[in-house]
Amino acid sequence: MKTLLRTTTAAAGLTLALSGMAAAEYTIGISNTVQGNGWREEMVCAMKAQALVSGKVDSLNIAHRNTDAAGQSEDIRNLIEAGVDAIVVNPANPDGIADAVKEATDKGIVVVAVDQGVNADAAYVLSNNQEEYAYLGAKWLFETIGGSGEVVYMRGAAGAAADDDRDKGFKRALEEFPDVKIAQEVFTGWQQDKGKQQILDYIATGIPFDGIWTSGIDNVIVDALVESDVDLVPVVGADNAGFVGQLASVEGLTGAAVTNPGSIGGAGVTLALRILDGEAPEERVVLVDPSLWANNDDAGKELIAGAQNPDLDPEWPVSVQIPGWTDYSMEEIIACKGPGE
Repeated sequence: MKTLLRTTTAAAGLTLALSGMAAAEYTIGISNTVQGNGWREEMVCAMKAQALVSGKVDSLNIAHRNTDAAGQSEDIRNLIEAGVDAIVVNPANPDGIADAVKEATDKGIVVVAVDQGVNADAAYVLSNNQEEYAYLGAKWLFETIGGSGEVVYMRGAAGAAADDDRDKGFKRALEEFPDVKIAQEVFTGWQQDKGKQQILDYIATGIPFDGIWTSGIDNVIVDALVESDVDLVPVVGADNAGFVGQLASVEGLTGAAVTNPGSIGGAGVTLALRILDGEAPEERVVLVDPSLWANNDDAGKELIAGAQNPDLDPEWPVSVQIPGWTDYSMEEIIACKGPGE
């Protein structure tokens, strides 16, 4: 009996080992068009970490550079030529890369768009709900300034689907508050230095304003207000570590963080692997709804306090996991290592 048990156990272990070796069989392509942005860097690191812990990815082929839709289409076609099994892409523009995405899906390559949509019928989309993201933050801001006043509207990148969706959400909230006006509207390009200079330039005009809505370029906006020695106005940002830290530590700052996890990239890898394994979802569009953490209410203060994480880059969202979609550890995403690295 003991001999049989040892033999059976050994055989089971060998089977598991062989199945584990065979499981790492996929090559995943990644296409991203914004560098130097903490949210996007976390997104790519989440993709790497999830690919690694899945045990199903043999290698990643990563196209990660600052480019436009034409450049991203070129990157996607290069991934097609490289023979990847799936492509996880953050689209520069939903229409601008549609032809390249169709070329990929026509060849049987699984395409998952994360963070933003793409106008290609065969692609899947897994995104944070960008319209709701903007609506929640804008509504809170307009309520906080008393339903009337002038706000600075700091958008993301012109032409990006996420920015278009957020604009819809912002404008939807604006319709509910007819006495709120836009003092200035700018595109930050989701670049920290650019956004900070834009608000510094506006402060220098001396034109008063009552609040600031940002598209995730947030901690440097607070820095600019503090450095300019002006009265702090309510600020809306994302759940980036630096801004979440400011909400708990900057005296006199009233603000709210809206969750927008960069870990959606890791979730995109999970979805691509499920589809490759024959487990495609019924719906091609899956949205992750955001929540709002405000430091002017007790529930928000508690969430903000619990989210403090000095180990994260200030530009990284603190919500590094999406339950049901990612299962790497904090150490693994920070290490930012994929299969073979």
